[in-house]
Amino acid sequence: MASTWNIPPILLRPLRTPLLAIAIPLTLGSLSGWPTAEVVRNPASWYNRQYAPPFEPPRQAFGIVWPALYCGMGYASHLAIKAHDTSLSPAVRRLAYSGLGLYYTQLALNLAWTPLFFGFRKKFIALVDLVALTGTTIAMTRDLHEATEGATTWFLAPYVAWLSYATYLNAGYWWLNRGRPETY
Repeated sequence: MASTWNIPPILLRPLRTPLLAIAIPLTLGSLSGWPTAEVVRNPASWYNRQYAPPFEPPRQAFGIVWPALYCGMGYASHLAIKAHDTSLSPAVRRLAYSGLGLYYTQLALNLAWTPLFFGFRKKFIALVDLVALTGTTIAMTRDLHEATEGATTWFLAPYVAWLSYATYLNAGYWWLNRGRPETY
């Protein structure tokens, strides 16, 4: 069975070095989240005037959790390319390659969320993105679990859990604030 992914070699090459594999999502995630800090810290911002869902963590938690999750997903991508490169099994190679395709898909969805939610203030569209991100990440975790004999799951399971929680938060913000102006 042929793979439906056609990942450019330039995207696979850096994953072979653990430090680069970690640096890619950590750097991109930091750049994506950087503009958010001003919105979240400013008590007069539109975000801080929204009704928050119950069980929202303190804002400081995000600056701790996200870098750890980005490092974990980056290292999981390194383990995946390593499994792809070293396995003699076509099934394992196929699963690893599929997982890597899903990895870059989820990374793109992840990076899109912040501008959707905080930049454009489109909570529902951000929620749709987050649901797609969570589903893609679950599929990636499943494929890579099999391809790496469970090694990547230790790094990806916390990410899936956090995305599930983030989906709840995003849905709560959308639901509690529907009908309210987006641009005040």
